[in-house]
Amino acid sequence: MLDVTKSGVRNWKPDALPDLTGKLYVITGGNSGIGLDAARMLADKGADVVIAGRNQEKITAAAASLQGSATGTIDTVQLDLSDLSNVRAAAETVRSRYDKIDGLIDNAGIMQTPETRTVDGYELQLATNHLGHFLWAGLLLDLVEKAAGRIVTVSSIAHKFGTIFIDDLMLEKSYSPTQAYGQSKLANMLFGLELHRRLAAKGSAVKSIVCHPGYSNTALQDTGPSGAFNLLYKFLNPLMAQPSALGAIPTVLAAAGEEAQSGAYYGPTGWGDARGPVGDSQVAMRGRNAERAAWLWEESEKLVDFNWDALA
Repeated sequence: MLDVTKSGVRNWKPDALPDLTGKLYVITGGNSGIGLDAARMLADKGADVVIAGRNQEKITAAAASLQGSATGTIDTVQLDLSDLSNVRAAAETVRSRYDKIDGLIDNAGIMQTPETRTVDGYELQLATNHLGHFLWAGLLLDLVEKAAGRIVTVSSIAHKFGTIFIDDLMLEKSYSPTQAYGQSKLANMLFGLELHRRLAAKGSAVKSIVCHPGYSNTALQDTGPSGAFNLLYKFLNPLMAQPSALGAIPTVLAAAGEEAQSGAYYGPTGWGDARGPVGDSQVAMRGRNAERAAWLWEESEKLVDFNWDALA
């Protein structure tokens, strides 16, 4: 099993951030929820921020909402993680504008959607939450290396009930919205920790850090689930979910906190890791499975037609 770094961070808060002037952070799904809150916290410390998202109108509006108080630049890039050709095009756009990235934050995600196949023929949740980010990070790794920066993967407490369906990765035999989501978030965990292992073996200065927002009140529960799930979240969110700004704190720690360490997993540490003080969170045993992580890495390379040669 793969060890998870324990950094000893406890009750971390954004006011511990250093001055981020001159540093660049690229965040997927930065137009709403914890992504937008994380982008705002980074921008408030002087960082330059690029919001990458699918809907140009929404990412433009999000950028405008940040620009008023930001001292750094706020940029946008159109990115549809479910379309691998679009991921490649968006990465080229980033490369044409910037020569280094201090923090590549893989935050965007969808949850418990009805069964849907992408333009590439893949299950939508795995494609969006994992495969798109796997390719995105690989295409931009060298820019992160130039800054000795960080790649942050946003997973979820849902990884604890996730399963990687080796014999039916796209859930073509039997589809469940919840199983698909759990698989995608476990894939995030396995990827982030496997990336740490490979970077460390290579002697890279890049950090790979995983985090999760706990149970936070965002559009994730409104835009993905349908039917009974949608009604359930409408009832539970006001009662149990924490504000999205609190859910963004682990992301900001992972992306820019001086205390953050490669191979760590940060998130709320109280009430089943759903809320509470932010620090070292708990990775389920299935998330530490290095053999499964290596299998998923190789399979992901095949599915997205990209080889991480830089880590060979």
